Amino acid sequence: MANATTLQFGSTMSVTETLNKASLGTGSNGKVTHDQHNESATYTSSTTPKCKEAAAIEVALSGGAATIDLAAIAGTIANIDGSGDNILAIKFKNRTGNAVMTISEGATNGYALLGTGFTFKLLADQSATFFLDNSSPDIGATDKTIDIAGTGTEVIDVILVTGEGTS
Repeated sequence: MANATTLQFGSTMSVTETLNKASLGTGSNGKVTHDQHNESATYTSSTTPKCKEAAAIEVALSGGAATIDLAAIAGTIANIDGSGDNILAIKFKNRTGNAVMTISEGATNGYALLGTGFTFKLLADQSATFFLDNSSPDIGATDKTIDIAGTGTEVIDVILVTGEGTS
């Protein structure tokens, strides 16, 4: 029996403001909740887009740099070749030291995860999660690397889920 992967994605942020009741008039409890942008989704091998494989990896920098090759990812049981697939969701967590880590499209065979030339920084203990649905590019021979830059031997945690590519 083949392994099956299910992605359950949720992004929620609920903020409640307690307002001065005197300025609101009678009949109001003075509370306003902002949660209209919450979202969730579940993807399997039967949904559109199709969920394929997952990897949770620790990326250790050497000399302040590391590259993630999406065509050769260390999976739970075996290596994953993401070629022809795309990224449905990905999370980065800077969990060591006080160094800023920069995540960007790879310098060689770069993968445009968030668009051509993407780059963002994470301070220590910060994380970023991206739900890309089916909008990320397909992984291929010339579109497969994400670079991580820091100052030494930091570690970044990455969890990603591949989906059936669009081509």
